[in-house]
Amino acid sequence: QVRLVESGGGLVQPGGSLRLSCAGSASIFSIYVMGWYRQVPGKQRELVASISSRGSINYADSVKGRFTISRDNAKNLVYLQMNSLKPEDTAVYYCNAKDPITNTIQYWGQGTQVTVSS
Repeated sequence: QVRLVESGGGLVQPGGSLRLSCAGSASIFSIYVMGWYRQVPGKQRELVASISSRGSINYADSVKGRFTISRDNAKNLVYLQMNSLKPEDTAVYYCNAKDPITNTIQYWGQGTQVTVSS
């Protein structure tokens, strides 16, 4: 059974940094597009960043220049380095895995809370 497990969330002051990690099953990491989404109460889940198995990267405009997504296929890990955090980055962050053939998200993690507050 495929599982995605996020870690690294927490409370940070504005301007600070956090690194999120997502551990997944080897069966998906070699080919799936890995992504990070976030959601705040009352709003739709939104894409933060994604990275293909070949390293093609996409960022939401709101995080460009501040967040960096990366993956280590050998360790079945995907990371989201978040710098210069703002209060509006506060959300639950979810890792997901998308099948590049069907272009559909197949798996989600349980989410990790990121709170940016002084």
